[in-house]
Amino acid sequence: MKIAQALLLIITITASLTGLGQSNKELNSADVVIYGGTSAGITAAIQTARFGKSVLLIEPGNRLGGLTTGGLGQTDIGNKQVIGGISREFYRNIKMYYKNPANWVWQQSSEYRDGGQTRSGKEEDAMWTFEPMAAVKVYKDMLENLNIRIVYNQKLNRATGVSKVSNTIYSISMESSEIYYGKVFIDATYEGDLMAAAGVSYTVGREANSQYGESLNGIQANNTALSLRGTVSKNGVYHNFIEGVDPYIIKGDSLSGLLPFITDGGPGKDGQGDKGIQAYCFRMTLTDHPENRIPFKKPENYKELDYELLFRNYEAVEGPIDKMYTYGDPLIPWINSDMPNRKTDTNNQKGFSSDFIGQNWDYPEASYEEREKIVERHRQYQQGLMWTLAYHPRIPKEVRDKVSQWGTCKDEYEREDGWQQQLYIREARRMTSDYVMTQKNCEGIEIVKDPIGMAAYGMDSHHVKRYVNSKGYVSNEGNVEAHVKSPFPISYRSIVPKKEECNNLIVPVCLSSTHIAFGSIRMEPVFMILGQSSAIIACLAIEEEKDVQNLEYEQLKKELIKQAQIID
Repeated sequence: MKIAQALLLIITITASLTGLGQSNKELNSADVVIYGGTSAGITAAIQTARFGKSVLLIEPGNRLGGLTTGGLGQTDIGNKQVIGGISREFYRNIKMYYKNPANWVWQQSSEYRDGGQTRSGKEEDAMWTFEPMAAVKVYKDMLENLNIRIVYNQKLNRATGVSKVSNTIYSISMESSEIYYGKVFIDATYEGDLMAAAGVSYTVGREANSQYGESLNGIQANNTALSLRGTVSKNGVYHNFIEGVDPYIIKGDSLSGLLPFITDGGPGKDGQGDKGIQAYCFRMTLTDHPENRIPFKKPENYKELDYELLFRNYEAVEGPIDKMYTYGDPLIPWINSDMPNRKTDTNNQKGFSSDFIGQNWDYPEASYEEREKIVERHRQYQQGLMWTLAYHPRIPKEVRDKVSQWGTCKDEYEREDGWQQQLYIREARRMTSDYVMTQKNCEGIEIVKDPIGMAAYGMDSHHVKRYVNSKGYVSNEGNVEAHVKSPFPISYRSIVPKKEECNNLIVPVCLSSTHIAFGSIRMEPVFMILGQSSAIIACLAIEEEKDVQNLEYEQLKKELIKQAQIID
């Protein structure tokens, strides 16, 4: 059933079943309804409004921007040249924001040195490192003069909240009982809740290498693996423990039980699939400015045993502790990338760090209440970690002296303790559509003929589980850091469901991809790109009265290029 045909039936059904007043229905109707105010949701809303279509942007929480405004201010991309359209417009606006002297509160612009992975060159038209508050202001300005209705604090009723006629969504209802009507819907959430509730096929976890002919998917316990092109990928070497860290509560006594957060049993067979997903964390926004710093505080429910592996990892080092084998900071288990105004984007590093390994497997399918508990447990773990590194006497003094200079920021987030709400959901559900992006796409072995954007970052998976290795010591498993030789295109078919499942839904974040390919695609600039392309698809489908899967690609391509998207 085409969208246009379904809409005639929708009018009749909604009039007889909903009982809503006409004014309420009109208020809650739009050409395009976007669920999820992530970076993808924002660019989709902007592009839809610029096409002259009505748009509703529904954010389940109270803050727009997802990770882009939630701490991930150090842009990961791999190749900036493939960032086009509204995504690049955002980073250009970031540069303009920092040209205003009034926005340099805690340091002079001349004092700032960008030392991040994606450096912002003076000759560039854009800036790639920024404070969360800067991203909030830039997004607000980009949305301000457009006809976009934004609704906050509305969560989808995941059990019965998607109403369909055949394979067409005609409305979605919230837990508040509020109902929203649209012609095309976009699921821009990190979790894929609308996609799942609409009955669209998806997967969670790691596929076996054999399923799609990959080599870097599935369980990755060995220190090295080969790409499909024969390049060596060093996996377990990074972000792992010093050799010899004992996993038992009483050292050497297996009957005493395993320390917290260690999975019972070995890692499993390399290359086999499982339900594991790469670890989550908070991308901390820290500062060492005394007037803006909130010192790390010991959580009320702090358990010293939770950090015993951290203590033992330092104690296992032979010689100076700044010789610990890893990259980044040689002393502290963090990657502390400088942001403007004496702030940081602080990420996981070493064997025991901000990644709460193995503690997020239930998150994708969990209820809202269960998810909030998982988020809070991550926050408490990380708060305890930072207090431990800063003040616990079993941590080497040189580490404590350095970490205790830092703290969360008074001027960034809504919480009084300076911690953000947004957890780094690196991976949750992934759609299974007519085209699945795989390692072959990332390595250029297969090249799609219907690109709607490009990715360029390496195939990157954080650790998935913590276990006892064959030597009786603790190890982490799941890390992959594999090179991508050049940018690769993302398929139009990978962001639209199978037509028989839903013909008016687009999924730019939880797109159709394997675990390892998603590890490359899952970057915020790419989500912005895919969000904009989703809006272009939605608007063309409405104008042509077609299913979102049935656009003529050459016409879509022409419009993508017109809107400054880079697809080749």
